[in-house]
Amino acid sequence: MLYYLFRLLDQYDIPGSHLWSYISFRSMLTLILALIISAWFGEWFIKWMKKKKIFETERDPKIDPFGVNKKGVPTMGGIIIIVSILVPVLLLCRIRNIYIILMIITTVWLGFLGFLDDYIKVFKHKKDGLKGKYKIVGQVSIGFIVGLILWLSPDAVIRENVNIQHQNQEIVVKHKSEAVKSLQTTIPFVKNHNLNYSSVFKFLGKYKVAAGWVLFVLMTILVVTAVSNGANLNDGLDGMCAGNSAIIGVALLILAYVSGHIVFAAYFDIMYIPHAEELVVFLSAFIGAMIGFLWYNAYPAQIFMGDTGSLTIGGIIGVCALIIHKELLLPILCGIFFVESLSVIIQRTYFKYTKRKGHPMRVFRATPIHDTFRKTNEMLPKDSGYIFWNWPQRVFLESKVTFRFWIVTIILAAMTIITLKIR
Repeated sequence: MLYYLFRLLDQYDIPGSHLWSYISFRSMLTLILALIISAWFGEWFIKWMKKKKIFETERDPKIDPFGVNKKGVPTMGGIIIIVSILVPVLLLCRIRNIYIILMIITTVWLGFLGFLDDYIKVFKHKKDGLKGKYKIVGQVSIGFIVGLILWLSPDAVIRENVNIQHQNQEIVVKHKSEAVKSLQTTIPFVKNHNLNYSSVFKFLGKYKVAAGWVLFVLMTILVVTAVSNGANLNDGLDGMCAGNSAIIGVALLILAYVSGHIVFAAYFDIMYIPHAEELVVFLSAFIGAMIGFLWYNAYPAQIFMGDTGSLTIGGIIGVCALIIHKELLLPILCGIFFVESLSVIIQRTYFKYTKRKGHPMRVFRATPIHDTFRKTNEMLPKDSGYIFWNWPQRVFLESKVTFRFWIVTIILAAMTIITLKIR
């Protein structure tokens, strides 16, 4: 809203109003505003939740072998994150930008889905919260909506990068003058690293493009669901998910900036996405909200984000990567989320299989994988059976596990950026 107001004032040569046309100015302002809102609103929200006695469901003391009391800590802290993102975005972004509209829809949709889950846990006293099938339906639905809009919207276009070789053998990267709908995406570690989804369906002839778009929508559903659930599983220790997400947000901000800047897009030999630079402002709000939330969520946590926050965070990351055509980089960038999800899948599948055979066995001591570093064999259920990967032999402080996961995410984020030049 303020963006349009100051753009109007700029037409009348009001001093300083031209600054609002700069992405750098608005993104920094958004970051600061998100931090301030999360700090101020967070303090008020925590006091209000404690006054209303809305606390996290009492945890099993075995989760915390060092005896840190987590009872009486409010949950639903994702509301702080959502408010800290949406208020600066609505004030400082170009709201009519199709990509910002998609990000707002995703934030509200998954925020509401996570809120329902937390509400059922806290007020209905059901430990499992919203049934898993309903969560999946909600995640698949927003994935389908995002994929469909990116398919049908005339504003969601790219200018493809092409390599032109001059007579002196020098290769210069140029972008086509016309912005078009495209199924191109970036794949890492490959020269001329564009992959067209429709190329998978060459055998369908004139129907290959339509089939490619169907595949893209299915990919969108998969990405949104997988990253959202991955973030949800990662939210198990104080500050873990918020810290990892802030680091991932910085990497996405860099990718969004170079994708929306034609000079940098040519330098990195990637497709140019008109108007994607507006995502930089949104991601600045996202990063500010994450850092601000850490003020209260860092060990020992004063509030938990709950599914209200974790589902929203994962959805934002997934949709942003899809918009800038970098979804195939997510297994690297969100490597922690990926490993957390994979560990749960492996553990449950193997345990159920061996239990049917009469000898229940586990691959890991506990899952998601971060719990492996917080438990000893003596803390496990009696029916745990044989542990295939019985490492480490001791438990670690919660803060140490969190910081080490952050370090791994920093390395993965750096690797993601480097892939633009390693091919």
